[in-house]
Amino acid sequence: ADVLHHARSIGGANLRRLTFHERGEMLKALAVYLMEHKKEFYALSSATGATRTDSWVDIDGGISTLFVYSGKGRREMPNDYVYLDGPPDQISKNGTFTAQHIFTPKLGAAVHINAFNFPCWGMLEKLAPTLLAGVPAIVKPASSTAYLTELMVRRINASGILPDGALQLICGSVGDLFDHLNCQDTIAFTGSKKTAEFLQQHHKVVSESVAFTAETDSLNSSILGPDAIPGTPEFDLYIKEITREMTSKAGQKCTAIRRIIAPSAIVGEVLEALSSALASIRIGNPQNKDVDMGPLASQGQRNEVRERVAELSQESNLIYGGSGEFALVDADARKGAFFMPTLLHCESPLTSASVHSVEAFGPVSTVLPYDNLDEAIELSRLGGGSLAQSIFTNDNKVARELVLGTAAYHGRMLVINRNCAAESTGHGSPLPHLVHGGPGRAGGGEEMGGIRGVLHYMQRTAIQGAPETLTAIGHRWIKGADQRESGVHPFRKTFEQLEIGDTLVTDSRQVTLDDIQHFADFTGDNFYAHTDEVAAAKNPFFEGRVAHGYLILSFAAGLFVDPDFGPVLANYGVDDLRFAKPVNYGDTLKVRLCCKQKTLRAGTGYGEVRWDSEVSNQDGDVVAQYDVLTMVATDEHWASVN
Repeated sequence: ADVLHHARSIGGANLRRLTFHERGEMLKALAVYLMEHKKEFYALSSATGATRTDSWVDIDGGISTLFVYSGKGRREMPNDYVYLDGPPDQISKNGTFTAQHIFTPKLGAAVHINAFNFPCWGMLEKLAPTLLAGVPAIVKPASSTAYLTELMVRRINASGILPDGALQLICGSVGDLFDHLNCQDTIAFTGSKKTAEFLQQHHKVVSESVAFTAETDSLNSSILGPDAIPGTPEFDLYIKEITREMTSKAGQKCTAIRRIIAPSAIVGEVLEALSSALASIRIGNPQNKDVDMGPLASQGQRNEVRERVAELSQESNLIYGGSGEFALVDADARKGAFFMPTLLHCESPLTSASVHSVEAFGPVSTVLPYDNLDEAIELSRLGGGSLAQSIFTNDNKVARELVLGTAAYHGRMLVINRNCAAESTGHGSPLPHLVHGGPGRAGGGEEMGGIRGVLHYMQRTAIQGAPETLTAIGHRWIKGADQRESGVHPFRKTFEQLEIGDTLVTDSRQVTLDDIQHFADFTGDNFYAHTDEVAAAKNPFFEGRVAHGYLILSFAAGLFVDPDFGPVLANYGVDDLRFAKPVNYGDTLKVRLCCKQKTLRAGTGYGEVRWDSEVSNQDGDVVAQYDVLTMVATDEHWASVN
């Protein structure tokens, strides 16, 4: 109860005082700090059985997630405390009553329960979006590797970068923590499906409808396309990727390939190639640079893997590995939980049960043959849902059929061929930009996925009211809200002087036939609708020659731009451009330009200002609508150059 109270009352309050951009800067500072201290994390990581490469995925991969969320928070979220979910919806005839969905931070704590295999990344991939959302975290690592998580948390606390209460750590039992959860709390769980189901049934989780995201056991698969025969780049890439996925972290990855789905016609070649590749893997002391694969995380984990292999062997044949003796590099077999890479072959996968239900969480995979793509799709689906599936093919029709046939069962899919393999991040690498999670057996949850992952820790609320009220709440101008014409051109105002709703209504300008012809000649845009009266009249959208869309934009800019040196530094684009009605020669145009949204870029001397731009004709009909994006100097910068 005390842990939750501290998180909610101290940690949450401190985080919510910061804008999304300030939280993003906080994540960046933390990432830089951890990078400076990563040497000691690497030194301790080897005790978990991780090789240098394994540790890089765990430590550098986790820190890079902080960097990514820092950048996304500052680029894709406002420098504010509320996140707007899409455009507003006008729900009344005259526009005086409207609606807007918003996201605000939940007022509880995020309880993170992590697995043993990635003690650093597993914490940081949850922590980054949580803190960016403005929610404090309580981290519970798996006991067998908690010492590495504890070291990193100790360093984080020593840095002083996070506000008080933003991060707490529980090593060991959580005690009665779940008894004190409420509807504002969130649980993010990584581990076994059995444990997830047990926790999801806790009376407080049920009665308080506590948000529960689960990422659980997953029988991930990789499909070799029928075109990827021996001798093709795709076949070689397939063998290389499976070997890497079987042995990276000694196969202790939630995304590791457990089911190898390959064409029956070449299954012998697949088994032979994989056996040869696995035979080259050097097993031993993870601190030795010549070692490719270290031990499992614990003796208990090795015993469990042995039991699962025994279950799988009831319906599959052992092709390579197993529990026999094998050579080690710079290691004592009696002291480490070493397990040989193990390859099995299930000859009748469509009628076998264990290959689609039993996971040996170690360097173990089973080859499943298929006769046609329908069988490959069925085998993929029999896994009951996974975190990741890869497809190796150079035939895009095969790729499409497999993706459409199996995507509903997988959280992430990657299609590898000779053109993208060199830059591929690999089958088993969850990226902060993409969702990590999956349906069914994989837990039904979802983490990361860019800003999607942040929103898991926030509450979406539909706000209804007058446009002016919703503008004040969301700090984004909504049509129907007040527009103020002060007599001072808005381009003469600094970022601080500008207010949302500041508006300019321009004079009018007539569009002539000479204007249209000159624009066509000058730009080379001689599309018939602008140059041929007879042809244009045959178009169902036009009565005759019409003005170019970009001529309309150019004339609009000429109408609203203040040409003199001023606080507006640059126009860097337009968003949501739509041409609503044709402009004929003889029409007159005018522009309404309204300050729609402001985003300060701290420390740069400028802020981004979004302007709602509406171009209308002599009848008051809107002919073009778009947002103009500008960079506007702050008071300080403007004073320094003016």
